[in-house]
Amino acid sequence: MYRKWTLSLLCLFILSPAYAGVLRGTVNISGENDNRNVIVYLETTLDKKFPPPAKHAAMDQQNMRFIPHVLPIQVGTTVDFFNSDNYLHNIFSPDYTGGKFSLGTWAKGITKSFTFNTPGSATLLCNVHPEMEAYIVVLPTPYFALSDSTGKFRIEDVPSGVYLLKTWHERGYFTVKKIAIKKNRPTVVNIRLK
Repeated sequence: MYRKWTLSLLCLFILSPAYAGVLRGTVNISGENDNRNVIVYLETTLDKKFPPPAKHAAMDQQNMRFIPHVLPIQVGTTVDFFNSDNYLHNIFSPDYTGGKFSLGTWAKGITKSFTFNTPGSATLLCNVHPEMEAYIVVLPTPYFALSDSTGKFRIEDVPSGVYLLKTWHERGYFTVKKIAIKKNRPTVVNIRLK
């Protein structure tokens, strides 16, 4: 009994988010005033696989726009697509490497879902409204964040270790660099994209 109790406490101590690290910082896109929608993520230098999340992500179609415009998700995530407009919408991607992605056309109030099992980016388009466009970026890690309009981002509960810090932006701006995350203290980075 004492051994089990000690082991349980040890596991809580090791796995507790309080003993994980935080990565925070700012992204600055050269020549831009709006630094939102840059995905910052951490890949392990080991070939580690993460279980897919049970919780679904969501994307809406509202006022002739996809909301959000950029949606980062982990591999294995199911995304629920809503139509909140009073007219028909269609969702498809011409470039998702995980296979053909076309949900067809549906009316207001209906939800369709798709599970993204392959890393990569999917440009989302609507056959009915060609001006609509959004992006889903499928990442091999649960450690990611999306920058706000000022470029700020924050990734919490990252186990200490060495990672590759990477970025994604719809215009092709990117960066890759090695970074060490330490437990119980924030790692702060400023990323400049050109």
